[in-house]
Amino acid sequence: MSDRPLHRHLDRRGMLLAGAGVATTAALATFEPAAAGSAVTKTFKGRFSPADREDWRYLPFRVPRGVRQIQVSYSYPPPIDSGVGFSSNVVDIGIFDSSGIGVGNAAGFRGWSGGARSSFRISRTWATPGYLPGPITPGRWRIALGPYQIVSRVDYEVTVTLHFGPRGAAFEAEPAPTSVPGTGQGWYRGDLHVHTVHSDGSQTRPDVIRYAQSAGLDFIGTAEHNTSTAQLTFGRYVPEDFLVICGEEVTTRAGHWLATGLPAGTWIDWRYRPEDGRLAGFTKQVRDLGGLSIAAHPDIPVPSIRWDFDPQFAEMDAVEVWNGPWDGFDAATLRKWHALLTAGVFKPAVGNSDTHKQAQQIGLAQTVVRAEALSTEAIIAGYRAGHSWIAESFAVGLDFTAALGDVTGECGDRVPSDIGQTVAVHLKATGVAGCTARLLGPGAATYGASAADPDGVIVLDAAVPGGTSFVRAEVRRADKMVALTNPIFLTPAG
Repeated sequence: MSDRPLHRHLDRRGMLLAGAGVATTAALATFEPAAAGSAVTKTFKGRFSPADREDWRYLPFRVPRGVRQIQVSYSYPPPIDSGVGFSSNVVDIGIFDSSGIGVGNAAGFRGWSGGARSSFRISRTWATPGYLPGPITPGRWRIALGPYQIVSRVDYEVTVTLHFGPRGAAFEAEPAPTSVPGTGQGWYRGDLHVHTVHSDGSQTRPDVIRYAQSAGLDFIGTAEHNTSTAQLTFGRYVPEDFLVICGEEVTTRAGHWLATGLPAGTWIDWRYRPEDGRLAGFTKQVRDLGGLSIAAHPDIPVPSIRWDFDPQFAEMDAVEVWNGPWDGFDAATLRKWHALLTAGVFKPAVGNSDTHKQAQQIGLAQTVVRAEALSTEAIIAGYRAGHSWIAESFAVGLDFTAALGDVTGECGDRVPSDIGQTVAVHLKATGVAGCTARLLGPGAATYGASAADPDGVIVLDAAVPGGTSFVRAEVRRADKMVALTNPIFLTPAG
């Protein structure tokens, strides 16, 4: 049986999703015990139509004792390319074991590949990427099918084969270390939105580490769609001077978000919509584990990719305002983020690549974070506080400060000031040939602009009126963003 891709979604604009809501369950398929070395097969057949309103269909089968491997394949007609960034008539797939399928039941989750694979295998020792190796427990297992944008009849066929025999050796996890020894306070560059073959990417884990180091990054964050499997073995590949932060891209049918900074092996469920009222519980779970929740590419106008939860990102800790090469979708998110900032709502801005293949350059964009050390805990704390700025590449350097009296602050800091005082704001950008920088405040307020000199350096100093709620900086090359900062706050605390 092949694990070849069924349909790849390597363009971030063509990503396909998963979600939940109404579900149905098919009739139970029962397998009889068989002799070691033998295999038995059952086939499910069914269809989805535009009239169906279910988000999930579960195909249950009973696993007897003595099974050493579960093998699943499925087929359905090729999805229809809409021509505008997404496909219709898609059927995604995953699996839950005998521990159950309840929303949030991590014990039952055994893997997810969406539409990236036509088959997968699970054993005690090994599993297809995206799926969790481990005990093949007797009882009721369930294939999960996720119909997406069904616009005409879609017939599917799912084949389940159970292989009998002695159980193999237990799988041994090798997660990446959570800190790099010997590091201290500094500015660290990273990209928290990275995909590999463990979801719908074409890159291996050694690939993304190599590309990240070539791009000048100090850390990356795993962000496989709806699965935790890549987190469990990154330790086999990560160099001593590099940090891999565990996470997941949670792809609901009402928007995507990154759950990052998690303990290795943590799985976050995605099977809910806004009307279910479940999102806040899962973001709380992430925070309780020390992690961060980031709204991902919220203004891509594709069903289920766009952000349809709270428009002020109430449940989120941060917002991905820059996703891959700068475009109009990012510009729309930035405008929304600036409006929220003006209204007194601060969700730190984050930039990531959302890379799925080498051509989608890792580190474009990248976030530069001030942290106490190169560790998961310290980096996440830096993101949470907004001690960060975003750049198109390692070539871009930035020094952004505000000072009043003996108080000096950087991104995310507060330099208290009152009406009648003047705050000295300084920006120096390097590696920005052909660019112009601006200092921005609430609403349409601006506090100066300056163009790069022949060496690609911009120096911009401004006197900002005391009592201004915040000041932030942007560096652009024509209509393309090159760097942007989180704000420095200038009003007294409270």
